[in-house]
Amino acid sequence: MTQRASAQNNYCYNKKLQPFANRLRKRMTKSEACMWKYLLSNKKMKGYAFRRQRPVLNYIADFMCKELLLIIEVDGIIHDSEAAQMKDKKRDKDLEAVGFTVLRFSNWEVLNRMANVAVMIGEWIDGNAGESSPSGSEV
Repeated sequence: MTQRASAQNNYCYNKKLQPFANRLRKRMTKSEACMWKYLLSNKKMKGYAFRRQRPVLNYIADFMCKELLLIIEVDGIIHDSEAAQMKDKKRDKDLEAVGFTVLRFSNWEVLNRMANVAVMIGEWIDGNAGESSPSGSEV
């Protein structure tokens, strides 16, 4: 059984995927770059720190907030196929099994409905952050 994500296990960080994650970070899609720039960088989302292209288990999450155990995925058209959707379901199940919540948005939603995406993420945070507020120690 896989251990629940926590500070003790560095939130299931997978060091072996770091070189690939670094390449992805340098080649973000337009929708990922927009989400990062306008919503998630520099604690813009309700003061919470997000990381981009974070290796978790055997996956690379587009965006991850350790404090919230929240992963945000931005899906392009490649995710529309039945095979890709099955892989995404397995990925989500694996990540949820260690305590993460996965929110998925399409490229189109991010590029054309950024305000709606921001509201949905904010509402999830408001409903799930509990009593904790963002820590000043997250960078």
